[in-house]
Amino acid sequence: MIGLVLSRSVSSFFADPYFPRLTQGIAQACNQYDFTLGLFLIGTPDDEDKIYSRVSRKGWLDGILIQSGQIGDQLIDRLVNSNVPLVVVGRPFNPEHVSYIDVDNVRAAYTAVAHLIRLGYKRIGTITGLINSAVSLDRKEGYLKALVEHGLAVDKSLIVEGDFTEASGYRGMQQLLAARPEAVFAASDVMAIGAMRAVREAGLSVPGDIAFVGFDDLPLATIPDPPLTTIRQPIYEFGFKAVEILIDLIENGIKPSRRIIMDTQLVIRDSCGANQKMVIQ
Repeated sequence: MIGLVLSRSVSSFFADPYFPRLTQGIAQACNQYDFTLGLFLIGTPDDEDKIYSRVSRKGWLDGILIQSGQIGDQLIDRLVNSNVPLVVVGRPFNPEHVSYIDVDNVRAAYTAVAHLIRLGYKRIGTITGLINSAVSLDRKEGYLKALVEHGLAVDKSLIVEGDFTEASGYRGMQQLLAARPEAVFAASDVMAIGAMRAVREAGLSVPGDIAFVGFDDLPLATIPDPPLTTIRQPIYEFGFKAVEILIDLIENGIKPSRRIIMDTQLVIRDSCGANQKMVIQ
């Protein structure tokens, strides 16, 4: 039996399309390799204490998958010290002696912003995730690196914080409008959808007035008009591979730790304005 531990309330778990897709890959791998999957959602500090006592109980779970997370994620440290086979989904803040699977979020975000720069945009904003998460910091770092290496100034008014929800993308874009961005890199597709809605409600067009690139390539990326240019990460495969790594730890020992970095891909659609500009990639 494998336990999947996510730092999400039940409502946010089902509202964010990323996590059902990730869980689908995990569940399929568990079925294929004859493991049972248990799901544990952490919404409060009390939940963390209760869940730790359950998942670390010797002989109950063969291994644990846990979503990476936030600065000072003590649960990961506690599980590492318990010597339970453990794979962290996403880069943890303290990666030493931890097996984890991730994408290169810095490089992927750099690719997204560099694409906008190649299209001729100079005032490029970003809507980040929460600044206490590793994925948010890495994608912000990639954004900043692309600007600096292409000789563009970093304007703090073009950087706003979201929380990976559509509502935060909408609010973040309302804040960004005052800074007059020509393009925006949103750290998730969900936030990009909310931001594009804010642009349309302001009487502006996408990509005519403001171009967009998102991150994830969830199915919803193809729904808006125009469809969203985004960074594709292999979410389903991500979950499937995490289970395979965990099984390796269960069968062959937790040392040395395993670290897998999966590839991402820039998927060009109409929201970035590439087709209008007739740029050959």
